[in-house]
Amino acid sequence: MSEQNPLRRRGVLKAGVLGAGAVATGVLGATPAAALIRAGRPRLTHGVQSGDISSHSAIVWTRADRPSRMVVEIAREPSFRGARVVRGPVLSPRTGGTGKVRLTGLPRGTEVHYRVTAEDLDGRVSSEPLTGRFRTAPTRRDDVRLVWSGDVAGQGWGINPDIGGMTAYAAMAARQPDLFLHNGDSVYADGPLSETVSLPDGRSWRNIVTPEKERVAQTLDEYRGQFAYNLLDENVRAFAAAVPSYVQWDDHEVVNNWYPGEILDLPQYTEKRVDVLARRAFQAFHEWQPIDAKAAVDGRVYRSFGYGPVEIFVLDMRSYKDANTSDPTRPGSVLGSRQANWLVRALASSKATWKIIQADLPVGLVVPDGSDMEGVSNGLPGAPGGRESELAWVLSEISRRRVHNVVWLTADVHYTAAHHYSPDRAAFGDFEPFWEFVSGPLNAGAFGPNSLDPTFGPEAVFVHAPPKPNTSPMDGYQHFGEVNVNATTGELTVDLRDGTGAALWSKTLRPRRREGDG
Repeated sequence: MSEQNPLRRRGVLKAGVLGAGAVATGVLGATPAAALIRAGRPRLTHGVQSGDISSHSAIVWTRADRPSRMVVEIAREPSFRGARVVRGPVLSPRTGGTGKVRLTGLPRGTEVHYRVTAEDLDGRVSSEPLTGRFRTAPTRRDDVRLVWSGDVAGQGWGINPDIGGMTAYAAMAARQPDLFLHNGDSVYADGPLSETVSLPDGRSWRNIVTPEKERVAQTLDEYRGQFAYNLLDENVRAFAAAVPSYVQWDDHEVVNNWYPGEILDLPQYTEKRVDVLARRAFQAFHEWQPIDAKAAVDGRVYRSFGYGPVEIFVLDMRSYKDANTSDPTRPGSVLGSRQANWLVRALASSKATWKIIQADLPVGLVVPDGSDMEGVSNGLPGAPGGRESELAWVLSEISRRRVHNVVWLTADVHYTAAHHYSPDRAAFGDFEPFWEFVSGPLNAGAFGPNSLDPTFGPEAVFVHAPPKPNTSPMDGYQHFGEVNVNATTGELTVDLRDGTGAALWSKTLRPRRREGDG
């Protein structure tokens, strides 16, 4: 693995042969014939990942440096004794060298070890293997631990070799979670990096830099390079190999605060149509993340997965939202009617004790876009307006259908907080009280706290935010959250942690039983 670790070359800021510019748009960006005549064996360039785990299936991902066949071995033991071999797709320039295998027929609640190689198209040689592991979804009688966060390589803070790279990933790995919920802003395609950033106290932050990270992304290859960049970090690769993920997107995978139909007024963009940029970013997102296309409803991002005593509902609060310039007093959209109806039906039919909504935007925080509004909240007191009207319908419907034990997990605002929503404090009271837990960033500038919109009666029970905007990751305001569900008692415990893994605040919730249960 040493050849895949650019962080050990402490004096080199420009990524070399392993940089996104070389491997995301280099050899595989050339003609297939040129790539096929290269000497030596194929090489897996960015590790392995797993995701979209269910009780009997999983997605395994990798990328090779030339056209080759993806081959996956799976076994219950790390020795790979009695392994089953699954031949996957050709890793080709059509997908930027990436590929996925959908593994099926797996045993429930079992640790699965996988080993990935890239086989030359003539079948004579293969790459060095890379290994990973995951646990398939257990029964409702098993304990579950998950972590969540978002916001990676934003605001000019990339992979810093002087501090060991993106160390929050190592802290999450040390918690040995079953799952990782990535709440979006998985890359900052609109955030170029410079080699050095001067801090107010005289220190310097150094970045590993690739060609794609020196400018905003506009082409498909430039968007691919954003995802390739993060996987240069050994902490990210090690975590991805050990912990399966459910991934969603937010705005920075495309451009800050985007919405469908937007026309940019930014000089750094030659392509002004956000819809064109979003299509390219969406392709790169699906190429580089371990997402099961068959599980994504409407061919998009929103989907759900049962995992023992919990069910995860992954939202897409970006692709269907109305314009940030829309009248905040009139009904608006953040989910779209089709997704909103899917969410209500899926929550109502779920048999899991806990229903976890993986949201890329917080519900009650005021998130502006200049003089306009970026988030769900319209920033106004009183009855729901704008995008709040759609969330009010969802909250009202799940209350009417007696759906209990719904918890919202999100990131986006670059600090960590615990919010309790209650109709007793709200202008709109047709919903059951619920908790929303916010945690981030993983490796980006820290901000906050944001103000709370009173429409749904939120209370900030705990907040950990930096003293000034865009605080460096070196100053201790990186965060992730952890959820533990005790299958025996049914209790769900949330720990909000800093980037070292230290617990900052904890809350245990007891489940409310549905009428007629036990």
